[in-house]
Amino acid sequence: MKTALFIALGIFGATYLAIFVMAIRERPKNKPAVPDLRDGFVGLVTNFFDTLGIGSYAPTTSFFKLWGLVRDEQIPGTLNVGHTIPTLLQAFITIAVVQVDMTTLTLMVAAAAVGAWLGAGVVAKWSRRKVQIGMGIALLAMASAMLMTQLNLLPGGGDQIGLTGVKLAVAVAANATLGALMTLGIGLYAPCMIIIFLMGMSPRVAYPIMMGSCAFLMPVGSARFIREGSFDLKAALGLAIGGIPGVLIAAFIVKEIPLYLMRWLVVVVVVYTALMMLRSAMVEKRRAAQAPVAA
Repeated sequence: MKTALFIALGIFGATYLAIFVMAIRERPKNKPAVPDLRDGFVGLVTNFFDTLGIGSYAPTTSFFKLWGLVRDEQIPGTLNVGHTIPTLLQAFITIAVVQVDMTTLTLMVAAAAVGAWLGAGVVAKWSRRKVQIGMGIALLAMASAMLMTQLNLLPGGGDQIGLTGVKLAVAVAANATLGALMTLGIGLYAPCMIIIFLMGMSPRVAYPIMMGSCAFLMPVGSARFIREGSFDLKAALGLAIGGIPGVLIAAFIVKEIPLYLMRWLVVVVVVYTALMMLRSAMVEKRRAAQAPVAA
């Protein structure tokens, strides 16, 4: 089953790489796309932390805004196109080095992919701001429970590497929902970590599951951005080139982090993600208020 998953990842990766290379070749010769040190640095740093489970989209957007590297309307496409190759590498490495039940992994990855496909026509109609507020509050509540567990005030967590029966069904359904929510721009990493934790599995198992899920989702979305030309090729190349060594460095660190520290990392990731979601909801509220005035 692991071999089949690797083959599928390879097919997705090769297809996406061919599309990416074609976009580079079709670039007008009078508009060269040569990334500079800042582009590569952003890719290195954000994908290093992404491999640790922190996520890369929000930090990358912060760098883009701080240094004015990418126009606002091209940021979403640039994030997807630039981070796809490092994410594929993350998936290959974590699936190879982290011990996880392959049935659980395969079903949860497939569920996320199906959820994203269905979500494109259903979930995308939901209010992004309401989802952000709801998930932000839910994540903060879950992080509080995890913190109390770490302080031995509540029982929780575990060291299982797979699920069966009802727990497996619940985890698969939850990951499908997270895949659907990605169509709204809601990150999958922190909520997936929560699911893994609540099901009694080892937090380390979250890495191949969440990265495998994104590795199958991102090439499809990125190919759409490439076809529409809605991305900055120079910055995307920098993210991809700098991201590869960032992933490789972090992969060895993740492998060596003790389980106790891993759980603290999960708490930090979840709190950070929750705060970013609530902040995004506030930003969208201000934009909605300003839109009538601008009109």
